[in-house]
Amino acid sequence: MISRRVLQTHCDRSMKHMFIQQRWLNSVVRNPIFEDFSVKNEPILGYNKGSKERRTLESSLKVYAKETMEIPIVIGGQEYKTDRVVYQVMPHDHNQKVAKFYHATPELLQKAIETAVRAQREWERVPYQEKFDMWLKAADLMTGTWRQRLNATTMLGQSKTVIQAEIDASAELIDFFRFNAFFAKELLKYEPISQVPEACKNHIRYRGMEGFVAAVSPFNFTAIGGNLAFTPALMGNSVLWKPSDTAILSNYMIFQIMKEVGLPPGVVNFVPSDGPLFGNTITTSPHLAGINFTGSVPTFQRLWREAGENIGKYKNFPKLVGECGGKNYHFVHPSADVQSVVHATIRSAFEFSGQKCSACSRIYVPESLWSEIKSGLIENMKELKIGPPTDMSVFTSAVIDDKAFTRISSYINHARKNLNILQGGTYDKKVGYFVEPTLVQTKDPCDKMMQEEIFGPVLTAYVYPDAKLNETVKLVDESTPYALTGAIFAQDEAFLIEASESLKYSTGNFYINDRSTGSVVGQQPFGGARMSGTNDKAGGPHYVLKWSSPQVTKETFTRTTDWRYPYMNFGLSEST
Repeated sequence: MISRRVLQTHCDRSMKHMFIQQRWLNSVVRNPIFEDFSVKNEPILGYNKGSKERRTLESSLKVYAKETMEIPIVIGGQEYKTDRVVYQVMPHDHNQKVAKFYHATPELLQKAIETAVRAQREWERVPYQEKFDMWLKAADLMTGTWRQRLNATTMLGQSKTVIQAEIDASAELIDFFRFNAFFAKELLKYEPISQVPEACKNHIRYRGMEGFVAAVSPFNFTAIGGNLAFTPALMGNSVLWKPSDTAILSNYMIFQIMKEVGLPPGVVNFVPSDGPLFGNTITTSPHLAGINFTGSVPTFQRLWREAGENIGKYKNFPKLVGECGGKNYHFVHPSADVQSVVHATIRSAFEFSGQKCSACSRIYVPESLWSEIKSGLIENMKELKIGPPTDMSVFTSAVIDDKAFTRISSYINHARKNLNILQGGTYDKKVGYFVEPTLVQTKDPCDKMMQEEIFGPVLTAYVYPDAKLNETVKLVDESTPYALTGAIFAQDEAFLIEASESLKYSTGNFYINDRSTGSVVGQQPFGGARMSGTNDKAGGPHYVLKWSSPQVTKETFTRTTDWRYPYMNFGLSEST
C-alpha cells in the first residue's frame, strides 16, 4: 500500500505542490556572460565648407577617383580571381572605372559553401561578448578612420551626394552595427520562467543556424549590404555574401573593416557572382539555412520558388527574409499644409534620383490644393541641380546604370505619349546616366505610372475631387501590389485617425505629416508586406532573432522517485 506522503512527492505539471527533495545536481548550463552597454544613433556630419570632415572626404575622393581598385573573391580568407572580369563604373561618368572585380565560378561557390559550413560551428562557439566587442569596434572604425573611405566609395561608385552618402554609408551603417549588437545583448537577458528554480531551471540559448546564410544585397544602400551580411553572422551564422555589381567598392570597404576587427576567415565569404548562377547554387545546396535579400520582386520570387522546389533536399527549412521595394505614396488631405507637402515630396521623390525603396512615386492631391501644390513643386524642381556628386552644390546625380536608365526613360516616354509631363522629362547618357527629376499628371489613377515601381526620379500626381476623399483613400490601398511606405498630410485630426486605420495594411512604415523616406535604425525599423517583402523590420529589436535557432534546456536537480501521479490513488480507499 502506498502512503499519502509518497503520493505527495509527485508534482503536477505546474509544480505548484512539488515536494522538493535534497538537491543532488548542480547546474551544468553556462549562461552567457556579457557586459551591459547602451547605444545611440550616430550624428550626421554637416560637411560645411572648410570643415574637417569635408577636407578629409575630398582627400578620399581624390584617392579613389584616380585608381581602379582590384577586388578579389574572398573565401575562407583566401583571395581568388577568375576569367569572369567585371568593372564597376561611376554612374555619373561611365567611362571612369572605380573597381575591377571577378564573378565566382560554380566551383568557387561550392567551395564557399563548404567553407562556410565548416566555419559556422567554430564561430557559433565564440562567446557573444567577443562578438559584441568586434561589432562595436567596427562601428568605432566606421565613425573614425574608415568614415570618409566609406563615403567616398559610395559617392563615386553609386553616385550619392555627400549628404546621402553620410546618411547611408556612415550613420546608418554604424547604427546597424551598434544597435544590432545592443538588441542581441538585450535578447540574452531574457530567461524562461522557472517556477521552483531549486528543483528545476529553464534556460534558452541563441544558436546560429546549421549550414549557411546567403546574403544578396542591393546597390542603393551601402548600409544594407553591411546589415544583410553581418547581422546573421553576429548571431552565430556563416554567410555567403553576394554584393551588387554596382556597389562592389563600398561593400568591400565593409568587408575589410570586419577583417581588421578580427572576424575569423570563412564566417563571411565575399563572392561577387552572376545572379542566376548564385541563386541556383545556393538553392540546390542541402546546407542552405536562410536567404537575406534586398532587391526586385521577380528575383525574390525566383529564389523563393527555387527553394520550394528543393525543399526536400534541405537539412533544415530555410528562413527567407526579403525586402523588395514599393510604390510609395503621399496622400494630401484638403486641410494639409501646402509648404510641408511640397518640400517633403521634393525630398522623398527626388533625393538619390528616386532610387530609395521608400521613395515617393505617386501623390494624391485634392482639387482645392492642386494649383498651389503644382506650382510649388514645379518652382522648386526647377532649382534642383543635377550633376556629379563630387560637386557639393548638386541635389542629386545619375541613376545607377544603363539598365536603370533605359527602364526609367521608358516610363517617361509612356508619360510623354499618354499623360501630361508638367516638369522635367529629359534624360541623357552621353557622359553619365542622368535623368531629370520629372513630374507627371494623370487623369487615370490606375495608369501604370501609379501602379508600377519605377525606381527613378519620376513622380506621378493624381488630382481627386474633394468630394471623393474616401473613395480615393480606398484607391491608395488597393491599386498596387506593394505595401512599403506611405505618408498622409492633414491638419484635420479626425481624418488622420480615420486614414491611419483605413490605410493600416497599405504600408509597413507609415508617416503622418512627413515624407515617406528617412527611416532611422532603432527609431523607425524598416520593412513592408504584400509584394514589398516579409516585413522583418531591419533596424528593430526583432530582426536579430530571425537569424537564430534557439534551444531551450530544462535542467532538473531532484531525483524522479516514482512514475505515478497522486490522483491515481493506487489501491487506496477513500477512508485510508
